[in-house]
Amino acid sequence: MNFTKLLFAVLMVSLFFVASGFAAEWKDLHEKADSLTLNQAQVLVKASPESADNLYVLGLVYLNLHQDLQAQDVFKKALDANKQMYWAKWGLAESLRRQHRSDMAEPILNEVLTINAQFPPACVSLAYIKYMRMDFDGSVKLALKVIDQGRERVDLSNYVRGLALYAGAKGMIAHYGGVLSKAINGLAVKPNLDKAEKLQPDSPAVLFGLGSYYFLAPVIAGGDKNKAEVYLKRAIEADPLFTDAYVRLAQLYNIRKDRNKYDLYMSKAVDIDPSNELILDARSGKCKFICMGGEERR
Repeated sequence: MNFTKLLFAVLMVSLFFVASGFAAEWKDLHEKADSLTLNQAQVLVKASPESADNLYVLGLVYLNLHQDLQAQDVFKKALDANKQMYWAKWGLAESLRRQHRSDMAEPILNEVLTINAQFPPACVSLAYIKYMRMDFDGSVKLALKVIDQGRERVDLSNYVRGLALYAGAKGMIAHYGGVLSKAINGLAVKPNLDKAEKLQPDSPAVLFGLGSYYFLAPVIAGGDKNKAEVYLKRAIEADPLFTDAYVRLAQLYNIRKDRNKYDLYMSKAVDIDPSNELILDARSGKCKFICMGGEERR
């Protein structure tokens, strides 16, 4: 092997280990954040306020608590501490997405994916955006990029979100498709939700996904309104600020002609996030994301 080839080989190996180190670092930080309380994360930052890693973990904890403005501020500080921390750029974009500022979040996510085309959190965030824009095929492709990497290369929460998003987008493709599409895409929904449930049985996203499946699926495909109620209530218990679950539960009671409970759960959803896409969709009567017969206009 001549010197040029040897140098090239050394550079490639070095880049591999650097990339692997980055992958391990962000993954470890995500899983660390999922195990911490807000107070514990704040203590870490107080002990080492210049640590970009500790700031990033605190930002993730804020996201878990739906404190998106606080998360946005902390991710900016993490970027100030480490300009190369592209996963902090993702955090900034995700905090914007959750504030319904997708037009600002999307270019940042695309920038992150230019740096690392396989970065799972960015794939998940962009998949959510595409789903809400009814680009279900695009959402499926991004979710698959996460799933195909395997559990060992993705933090648990984002891997599970990838499975749930894949199932949800496949369900919407089946809903809007013809007979063949319903058969092919519809069959992908429940198995992926079941896999996600085995990995993270208390995940609000998974509980919501299963609740929505049992609510929206026809009886012949396993639809069961009673199971839907159980799963959606569990989703709310797991995350009392999960707006989508309140909306779906309200829609379930609307089908049952229980106006009092419909108003109760829809009001709770509005109190948490009046700009939530499912609320706006249901109240408009358009029901792009399925309302089982539509809602009354208000």
